Amino acid sequence: MKNYPPPASTALPTELGVPGAGSALVVNITAAPASVDVMHHGRKVAIMRNQNQSNTVNPDFAKTSRKCPPCCIQPSELAPGVKTIAELEVLHFLKNISDGDAFMMVIDSRTPAWVEKDIIPETVNIPWDTLNVGKSDLAAVQEILENQLCAKRQDDFWNFDNVKTPVMFCNGPWCEQTSTTVKRLLKIGYPAHKILWYRGGMEDWKASG
Repeated sequence: MKNYPPPASTALPTELGVPGAGSALVVNITAAPASVDVMHHGRKVAIMRNQNQSNTVNPDFAKTSRKCPPCCIQPSELAPGVKTIAELEVLHFLKNISDGDAFMMVIDSRTPAWVEKDIIPETVNIPWDTLNVGKSDLAAVQEILENQLCAKRQDDFWNFDNVKTPVMFCNGPWCEQTSTTVKRLLKIGYPAHKILWYRGGMEDWKASG
């Protein structure tokens, strides 16, 4: 089983900053842009790095060792055709989604207790155990595939011709939640080239400030 224990405390997401704050930042994301504005629950927010240059890694992600299985290190290539990406690409896709790209979505595969702790703005939480095709509730899986990913059910088969491109992530390189979901999607025919995997997940997101 891959039900990782949730963090002990809750807090507001540290990424939700002040719109337009990029001009005053000292610690930028890159030389340009310094920050990225996205829409989150109907309001404009800025994703920016922590400005405290003495800031250290979030304790929730400071462990170097977790019992494996289930917390086993994932490969750099999850499956043939599935592209592995990093923070700047995730930011690019988040910006495109906020600007109206309806053919993409960024999916947070973590369970709700982790999501309550911290999030990446503009992402959609679809817990891995609700989209574990073949093991999760069939009706719930069908609802996600049809209404969120835009797949079409035709008799006993799925049509993925016009599906969205999901960027998927979970807790980090040691987390199997997203890899389990992706492998199950591929097994039923979801196009590999349509799936992007943010391998670093929340651990690398937080480590990047």
